[in-house]
Amino acid sequence: MIAFLPVAGFAQTLQPDDSHLDVVPRTDAEKARIAAVTAPPTDFSQPQKFEENSAGAASVRVRDSRDAFSDMSGNMPFARELDFKVGNGFFRKLWVSSPSSTLASDGLGPLFNARSCQRCHLKDGRGHPPEPGGENAVSFLMRISVPTPERVTSDLKSYLSTRPDPVYGGQIQDEGLAGHNAEARIDVRYSETEIALSGNETASLRKPAFALADLGYGPLADGAVISPRVAPQMIGLGLLEAIPAADILAKEDAEDTDGDGISGRANIVWSAQFQRPMLGRFGLKAGQPSVREQTAAAFLGDIGISSSLHDAAFGDCTTAQDVCVSALHGDQDARVFEVDDETLDLVTFYSRNLGVPKRRDVDDPQVLRGKQVFYETGCTGCHTPNFVTNRLKDQPEQSFQLIWPYTDMLLHDMGEGLADHAPEARASGTEWRTPPLWGIGLTKDVSGHTQFLHDGRARSLLEAVLWHGGEAQASRDTVIKMTPADRVALIRFLESL
Repeated sequence: MIAFLPVAGFAQTLQPDDSHLDVVPRTDAEKARIAAVTAPPTDFSQPQKFEENSAGAASVRVRDSRDAFSDMSGNMPFARELDFKVGNGFFRKLWVSSPSSTLASDGLGPLFNARSCQRCHLKDGRGHPPEPGGENAVSFLMRISVPTPERVTSDLKSYLSTRPDPVYGGQIQDEGLAGHNAEARIDVRYSETEIALSGNETASLRKPAFALADLGYGPLADGAVISPRVAPQMIGLGLLEAIPAADILAKEDAEDTDGDGISGRANIVWSAQFQRPMLGRFGLKAGQPSVREQTAAAFLGDIGISSSLHDAAFGDCTTAQDVCVSALHGDQDARVFEVDDETLDLVTFYSRNLGVPKRRDVDDPQVLRGKQVFYETGCTGCHTPNFVTNRLKDQPEQSFQLIWPYTDMLLHDMGEGLADHAPEARASGTEWRTPPLWGIGLTKDVSGHTQFLHDGRARSLLEAVLWHGGEAQASRDTVIKMTPADRVALIRFLESL
């Protein structure tokens, strides 16, 4: 979590751009082509052209659905495949404690959530929440922050200031090396609520109540807020990163000037790499501007590994945790940091190039009806079906692709039911970034479950829809009232993505 924007130099322009990419500007002719190919459909009796290829030429055909999220971009040049495979090796690598004879792999923790990236993103898919009774919460984490009344700078009036907890930092680490107490154990209990649907049908929603037990370093700060987060799927990140910032910002409607009840806003965050404000794209509240910065932040917070972007060798520990801070770390060798830039870049390359599976059953009549219901219900007000990515000089896999992620990459107020009351940069305690829907129908095959939303509370896609509130309340109510056949078709369409 980014707690503060640096004051020095922040008065420069706040207009986000694509400075993380090497972009070839679009011609007028290309802009016209893009407008035509991304126009909403008028005929739902057949698929749109290119709709099967969710990631354009980077799409991958599913050979084994259990590994559907682990293939490289379908258009990757042969010369770049080795970098992908080496990056995969580092993504899977188990880090060990210091000191160790394995200098390239030491530096774990001392407090951490997982020993590798793969432990949270198993098979590059979604994580899951812990079960009641204290099941290990690997692939799930608890962010923590303390809202503060003062602002760091007046340049960004909508920025919501927060501080890390003075003892526990920005997130709870529920694992520790020998001699280091874990910060807490994450517990959850659920209560059930039955929802009446049309056609004499019902659905049951489970509401989670998360708590931190066995706090290892004393109480939380007064006013501290916890935010449960399930590790998201990894596919298509490089393509989301390559969507032009201007195209995302064009969909902002913070004041709901068109009166449709939807008022998406961009998150603006501080870039540790470029030392300037940028458009937030990644994380459940769009708290990171690029795949590289998201990767470096995860190394630090989840594994306790330092990098050139986050140089604290003790990870997310605070000065109040003096045993953690003073422990032996893995940054006292030729790497300088526990993960050097070469390794960080390889993991970033791997994360950027996990291919998106091709759609299934795009021409099935029930799927096509579900697509029409999706549009008519207003779901596309947040889940924008398609974009064309920037033309890039050095990223052929992501360059100028027609993609179908079903997200606008913006923040939306999802109502009190899904609120975590944890601000993050410009995101309020009720706002979340619209999650991409591509690949969602393969979640059970890849991850072995169908638990959705930011904290995994929804046990099915229908439950996930029924939890929508705030700006999505009208669409949710429409789903409740529509015919059972249309509800089935809507879910069938989502499962085809």
